[in-house]
Amino acid sequence: MKIAVNTRLLLKDKLEGIGWFTFETLQRITQNHPEHEFYFIFDRPFHTDFIFSSNVHSIVIGPKARHPFLFYWWFEKSIPKILKQINADLFISPDGFLSLTTKTKSIAVFHDINYMHYPKDFPFLVRHYYHYFAPRFAKKADRIVTVSEYSKTDIVDQFSILPNLVDVVYNGTNEIFKPISEAEKQSTKQKYTSGNDYFIFVGALSPRKNVANLLLAFDRFKTQTFSLAKLLIVGEKMFKTRKMKQVYSQMLFKDDVIFTGRMSPEELKYLYGSALALTFVPYFEGFGIPIIEAMKCGTPVITSNKTSMPEVAGVAALFVDPFSIDSISDAMIRIYADDNLRNELITKGSIQCQKFSWEKTAEKFWESIEKVIKK
Repeated sequence: MKIAVNTRLLLKDKLEGIGWFTFETLQRITQNHPEHEFYFIFDRPFHTDFIFSSNVHSIVIGPKARHPFLFYWWFEKSIPKILKQINADLFISPDGFLSLTTKTKSIAVFHDINYMHYPKDFPFLVRHYYHYFAPRFAKKADRIVTVSEYSKTDIVDQFSILPNLVDVVYNGTNEIFKPISEAEKQSTKQKYTSGNDYFIFVGALSPRKNVANLLLAFDRFKTQTFSLAKLLIVGEKMFKTRKMKQVYSQMLFKDDVIFTGRMSPEELKYLYGSALALTFVPYFEGFGIPIIEAMKCGTPVITSNKTSMPEVAGVAALFVDPFSIDSISDAMIRIYADDNLRNELITKGSIQCQKFSWEKTAEKFWESIEKVIKK
């Protein structure tokens, strides 16, 4: 069986949520199924780390698909040409973009459809591309994979898809995430916050991540507690960060906010493990991998009571209303002041995070693939 895969988001040292899903699942699937040939289709030169086994063949085709006009050309012109050339039996797209002009069977992975709910969070051309093509991709797919029950219900409702055509395949976490020693915690805090305690946010900086409200809540936390605690923001700018920048510029305690940029999993393990808590409060999320990463590191979690986050965090987090500054800051105050609460959340988190692993993700993803192969 020849299985072609859209791997345009496999970018060395630049993996985000979809990229990690692609990397971790394909690494396991290709190695576990040598009986099949996999064709990884890149839109630019790639790193050899992404060729996981001898049954993986690489193809590079242009143009670099990073703009709606180029999305269209790559998926509607370049991809059909390659699928026909290799005589592919199946096309898998981990970022949900399909080709409407090919007859090859296809699987689309929709991690979420936040663009249907908050279109103004996206640049003009991007949101119009999503609104026009995403419903058509959903109808085109022989099967849809998504990462939470919340997202499945959303996809079924928004795109009028039969529920039995959508499979839930939860995300996993890197095995590198685990608790660290007290000495490592002190060393990490000394390195990043001059020895002070801190809260941490991890994620790409885009509107739905709600960093602006987190900054306002942190300002209120500092005013209420007179604490020396800091706030670490880990992640790179994505788009539409003007509101975040405006809020930051007007903060009373902006000198206590530290923007680290993107961090490797190796370093992120120490940042999670040394934090007072993860403050991950998006107003929309298809899954929320940082929730599980923090739990694996023995770190309490403050997260939103919206969309998929209660499903992922279970009973192991302190939930807040992401639209309420007071709700977020009150949770930060509780975590800061109550060691018993912190320890309770750490214990519950150590149990909750065991429900998720990339091995389970790859197995469930392969089950979805087999449903189409054997169709």
